[in-house]
Amino acid sequence: MTTTMRKNTNKVSNDEVAPLFAKDYNVYINHTDAGGIVYHANHLVFFENCRRDWFTELGLNGYFLQTDTGDVQHFVVSQADLRYTNAILLDEIISVRVDKVELKPASMVFYQSIRRTAPNNSAMGNTTVSNQILSSAKIVIACVQNQVKPKPMANDENDKSDTASIEAPMRPIRVPKKLREAIEQAMSQQLVEHQ
Repeated sequence: MTTTMRKNTNKVSNDEVAPLFAKDYNVYINHTDAGGIVYHANHLVFFENCRRDWFTELGLNGYFLQTDTGDVQHFVVSQADLRYTNAILLDEIISVRVDKVELKPASMVFYQSIRRTAPNNSAMGNTTVSNQILSSAKIVIACVQNQVKPKPMANDENDKSDTASIEAPMRPIRVPKKLREAIEQAMSQQLVEHQ
């Protein structure tokens, strides 16, 4: 699925800020509907893959972090607002970006976009780059921690009292310090490079 990764060294116009992270992805047949257009839910898949790849680049182990006490912290999408602007087509290479992040005490707000980057020939004979937005999203990620561990299953099928039960399996937590620091450092670097 992945072709190349681009950091925020992309040249952008004066009114546009370089993304915190951008990565190119190939569009395959399994991403599309019968008409060769990316199925609307797969925009979320591309946004998710981009966030995961960015976390990996930041030196984090994806979405699961383990505390010193062995508790597992992870992230769940609590809200997703998407805007579909232009169709994404089969066999295109798209640039999926993390444009901006807002850090809250127990959540992160990701502003992301998918763009078509294609060379265009101008009237002067120069080659320019078109950076057409295909979709954009505001995605809120809540930080949670697993609370309850399943109990072992009982050997007797009639004894229901000892079966695995999970009630309120997770609780909200603060954004882990390691993750907060990594994102803050990336945002600081973006500001320095844009100046």
